[in-house]
Amino acid sequence: MRSEEQKNVYLEDYKPSDYLIPKTEMWIDFAPERTRITTDLHIERRAGAAEDAPLELDGEHIELVSIAIGDEVLGAGQYELSDKGLVLLAPPESFVLSTVVDVEPEKNKSLEGLYRSSGNWCTQCEAEGFRRITYFLDRPDVMSVFTVKMVADKDLAPVLLSNGNPVDRGEMSNNRHFAEWHDPHPKPSYLFAMVAGNLDHISEKFTTKSGKKVDLNIYAEPGKAELCTYAMDALVRSMKWDEDRFGCEYDLDVFNIVAVSDFNAGAMENKGLNIFNDRFVLADPATATDEDYALIERIIAHEYFHNYTGNRVTCRDWFQLCLKEGLTVFRDQEFSSDERFRDVERIDDVKGLRQSQFIEDSGPLAHPPRPSQYEQIDNFYTTTVYEKGAEVVRMLMTLLGKETFHKGVDLYLDRHDGDAATIEQFIKCFEDVSERDLSQFQKWYTQAGRPEVTYSSTYDADEKVLTLNLTQNVPSTPGDSEKSPMVLPIKFGLVSSNGEDLSWERAEGAEVHDDLIVLDQSEANITFHGVSSAPVLSLFREFSAPVSVQTRAPLEEDLHRARLDGDPFNRWESLQSAILNIVTPSMAQDGPNLDEDNLEKVASALSQTLESQELSPSFKALCLKLPTYQDFAQRLSKNIHPERIKQVRRQAVQLVANSLRGQLVTLYSAVKLPETYKPDAKQSGLRALRNQSLALLAALEDKQIFEMVESHYQAAQNMTDRQAALAIICAYAPERAEELLEHFKANYAEPMTVYDKWLGLSASIDDNRAIDRIKMLMEDERFSLETPNRVRSLVGSFIQGNPTQFAREDGAGFDLVADTILKIDKFNPQVAGRFAVAFRIWRNYESNRQNAARKALERMKDEESISPNLSEMVNKTLAG
Repeated sequence: MRSEEQKNVYLEDYKPSDYLIPKTEMWIDFAPERTRITTDLHIERRAGAAEDAPLELDGEHIELVSIAIGDEVLGAGQYELSDKGLVLLAPPESFVLSTVVDVEPEKNKSLEGLYRSSGNWCTQCEAEGFRRITYFLDRPDVMSVFTVKMVADKDLAPVLLSNGNPVDRGEMSNNRHFAEWHDPHPKPSYLFAMVAGNLDHISEKFTTKSGKKVDLNIYAEPGKAELCTYAMDALVRSMKWDEDRFGCEYDLDVFNIVAVSDFNAGAMENKGLNIFNDRFVLADPATATDEDYALIERIIAHEYFHNYTGNRVTCRDWFQLCLKEGLTVFRDQEFSSDERFRDVERIDDVKGLRQSQFIEDSGPLAHPPRPSQYEQIDNFYTTTVYEKGAEVVRMLMTLLGKETFHKGVDLYLDRHDGDAATIEQFIKCFEDVSERDLSQFQKWYTQAGRPEVTYSSTYDADEKVLTLNLTQNVPSTPGDSEKSPMVLPIKFGLVSSNGEDLSWERAEGAEVHDDLIVLDQSEANITFHGVSSAPVLSLFREFSAPVSVQTRAPLEEDLHRARLDGDPFNRWESLQSAILNIVTPSMAQDGPNLDEDNLEKVASALSQTLESQELSPSFKALCLKLPTYQDFAQRLSKNIHPERIKQVRRQAVQLVANSLRGQLVTLYSAVKLPETYKPDAKQSGLRALRNQSLALLAALEDKQIFEMVESHYQAAQNMTDRQAALAIICAYAPERAEELLEHFKANYAEPMTVYDKWLGLSASIDDNRAIDRIKMLMEDERFSLETPNRVRSLVGSFIQGNPTQFAREDGAGFDLVADTILKIDKFNPQVAGRFAVAFRIWRNYESNRQNAARKALERMKDEESISPNLSEMVNKTLAG
């Protein structure tokens, strides 16, 4: 043991459990003050384990009432009890351990284990919440078949749900009833779930490809069931898609979803009983935006897809978390791409990756998708594990080809069905089907950081030869300065003067075939023979590898790609790149004046995009979203002055808007939508184009335009248009925002999902009253720090959507967020730890802001009762 680092958990220290629990039987008696849980664990010593091996069961925040082995009640000296669990000192080889414990769900504000929300009992067990329910080997490689009998008062909890299939139910005395559930599939404790309460529901039938009838139910708080219709539609489409694309057929008789209002995460994939944050279930046109509908569709799909990639095949230990999450995020991305516009979905995914994971990769919290150590596993539910993990899976498909990739997935799901698997076992399946050595590719899972790629090229017109030089470098990350070259699949094209891709006869110097270059060394010189004319390079099409391209292309090349590239991603990317290259230098201290002439050229290319008859409205809307504050801050990376970024960006946006003014007004007026609202890709794209045209016009800060925006708000027939108008006013006319926000709150913000939108919009207003406004909103009667959705909507929106106020030079924004984190840490360390990532770029600010952020971090570090979750995040952020 490492005495100086005992709090850390290390991958290299993994060993299988000495004991297994093949069968678990539970009886749960729900009561408002205390819930009693009786558990029979059928325990066996693992073959090869020492005969005198003690059995260490996890257990926290539970009160032991009794303990027995078979009929023998255990006494002092036969077990040891602590606040972390209990230890059986000399257990037999095979036995049944019976325990009775009491828990207090009403007092459980951590929202882990068993807790009570809005009068309903609910569980959240990932990653280590089951130990708050009963004593168990709470680790993912110990899998058990669960049978659960639930008992409750019929008035308090007419609905009783758990994993698997319902096998019995009945009436009892004293107005009580019971329900029994059995899950035939062995699962780890983190996939256990129960819900008991007063809930409404909607139902549907689904027939699998083999003809089996499955009962589908979505439960919500009374009066909200009608808002679950779209979620049900998304579930049915997800089940059909998973059969068609991956051959995965649902394996139980029922599939239940429960929407709850208090939940730490987005949703949880518990076997047969998915529990959701109701934000990602409830929707109708009056309360949800197009973006909300798309998120509901994707998250419903994500949790359902876990049935195979996460549940049927789970992870051996928490270091393998990206095995289930990265693969499943990739699957939900593919589902959304098939359901909507693939080019737009890919761009949205990359934008999200860059705005969060790229920051993580470049800062003190950098870690590989499979880390080698952790203090608190809750802190590793990160964008690196999820989104970068998905990019690694996508690269695998790009490298091997779609057909071979699917054979690898099929083999993985077949070979490891019912297993707790590792990254090595996953990769081995693809090696076996492709007969390719993927050991170097596997570094994507184990090496932190993001490759930086440079390139240059020359063209010999006489010989018709193009020479391309590529280099890659992986910068140092905390604790790791020695980096190896990665395997980079680079999808590419050679774009001619008329926009067609040029062909080539042969290539030398690296692995090249069709439209793919495989760069697996630090440097490669690739010679393409038989290229008929000088091309413009189009590299990393579809964002084929998560890298940073360091080479700044000439403006003419960016604009050529923006107008003519056959790859939609690189058309969009080149527009963004051109603006970033032109504007970013002016944001640096003592930087040059804004290059207005070159911005006019970009505006001209953007105008061509808007005029195109081939491009979708959704794609055009994305192109109208000019680079954000975060995009420019990442490009600067050091000595960031938020106010200067905001000022120069606004000047640039105004120049582009002024150049396109007439076209944008015409476009706004010309977009026509059907009277009946649908959240499908086609209508969503039209609304996005119309709203984004208005948003770009608003940058002109013209009174007439603001009147158009206010009219847009008043005439809105759906939440998408209404919220878009409010966001524009909050961004460009704060003095007009207060009145509209009050109107919005009074007329539309009755459901809490809409109230959260009001909080988020209010938090985004960038004026000198921002800090006081946040504090005032925290005193609102409907706001509570104990509800994660409220905190994310208010404080999260302030951090993400109001960066100049969060990073104020006087430190007031940092102090506000630090104070809030410390308050939350007292009862919900998981949420507190995740909010601490707000400080991860503190070293990138100019010196005054650096000092203010460091003081806030040190104040949190010095807090006497800081939780392990928050302590880990703060210490790493300060040290990085």
